[in-house]
Amino acid sequence: MRIRATVAAVTGALALSALAAPLAQADSQRAELDRPSVAERFGAPSAKSTSRTGVQAVPTVTAVTVNSATNVVVGTGAKTIKVYVKASHPSGIADAYLDLWHGSDPEYDIDGWLPPNETAASCTASSATTSTCMLTITATPGASGDGVGDLYANILAGTWNVAVGVLANDDEVFYTDFYRTHKVQRASVLTVNAGPEPVKKGATLTVTGKLTRADWATRKYVGLSGQKVALQFRKSGPTSYANVKGITSATGGALKTTYKASYDGYWRFNYSGIASTSAASVAGDYVDVK
Repeated sequence: MRIRATVAAVTGALALSALAAPLAQADSQRAELDRPSVAERFGAPSAKSTSRTGVQAVPTVTAVTVNSATNVVVGTGAKTIKVYVKASHPSGIADAYLDLWHGSDPEYDIDGWLPPNETAASCTASSATTSTCMLTITATPGASGDGVGDLYANILAGTWNVAVGVLANDDEVFYTDFYRTHKVQRASVLTVNAGPEPVKKGATLTVTGKLTRADWATRKYVGLSGQKVALQFRKSGPTSYANVKGITSATGGALKTTYKASYDGYWRFNYSGIASTSAASVAGDYVDVK
């Protein structure tokens, strides 16, 4: 089985040219690497990797919670993700395994995967048959020496598959590559500055800022243009913001707009995010209106 990087739905010679080099390098790094088998994951002989003939029951997975049921958002540094797997079996639960993988076919078209810690899961029994097992996954941007477990290219952002495995005390195994899906996104960051400060009532207030997002390949934040961003305001006292107007980020992620100053309060930008990129907001900039 070969893990290889693929480019899906990318059009235009320039886009392909820009992606070719990092993907070719990553493909070369990962060419001889395999995801471990179920047996290897549990440190078990191959006979334990599938349900054995004549056995009446295999483990049942009743719940999987990845990153507190929120999107996995990764910036320019490593991020640790907690995963909880709840499972049952008449003999009880000995171990669990989970990884996130990106692609369309676990056998032939895997272009990224994030395994958990390689030690046994920490399993807590709630009864003789049921346990909840905790695992951790570390997502690291950039391509390391062997490429394993790294978010080596920005095209990996988006929808990932959740693979789950459970080992019962009698050595029966349940495993599926397609338990469900989960979002793994590039982190975004906003800045804001409102002025002049103070400003006369009825005068024009200028609000500027910038929208950037993590580039996983270079481990830097880069400007994100062409995105819808909301200018928001809240008066002194209330805790909630209200949308004032919408603008679009310009070249380099630049944000700039104007508004008539009427009340003392806080101004900020808010970004709702897209499939590949997280939502973001920023602490409000206070402006005193005279």
